[in-house]
Amino acid sequence: MNEFEKDVQSKRNDFIDSLNGFNFSFLFFAIIFIIGIVIQQLMT
Repeated sequence: MNEFEKDVQSKRNDFIDSLNGFNFSFLFFAIIFIIGIVIQQLMT
């Protein structure tokens, strides 16, 4: 057995971490997109 499998640093599920990363990046780009739309509407 691999020695790293015996002493795991984090016992959390990787799926939760990947969801958090996806949500953060999605919200970041969505906010940038919304800000761009608002600025575009204000300029016209």
